Amino acid sequence: MKRGKRWLIALLCLAVIVGGIWAASAMAGRRPYKDLTAADIQSATVLLTPPDITLEVPDTGELAEYLSQVVIYDRDDSYTEYAGQGALFTLHLADGSTTDILAYNPFLVIDGVGYRTKYEPCEALNRYANGLLE
Repeated sequence: MKRGKRWLIALLCLAVIVGGIWAASAMAGRRPYKDLTAADIQSATVLLTPPDITLEVPDTGELAEYLSQVVIYDRDDSYTEYAGQGALFTLHLADGSTTDILAYNPFLVIDGVGYRTKYEPCEALNRYANGLLE
């Protein structure tokens, strides 16, 4: 009987450890563009709404740097219920593909899929987009 209890305790401890690792990794988030470089981006535009102005991104290296810092968490499509300014970046990549990235703090929407995001990097991306107006 004692041996059975030891196995049960060991399995429970293992389950707690695995659950803790899983929870920690979910809270840590991920950086979907951490390896993005200027060479990966052929050209880019940003649509600011409001004021509904589309601008060319002059420095794709700077944009890649901002995007590489963005952290996303769980998928969350409740961004459709929010009001505020969005910065929609359209990237034409060197491999011929196109991707749309909407910085809409506290959300980042990648090709129509919304995610919760870390506030500071997404806000910096939004400030960068607004700085292009000047």
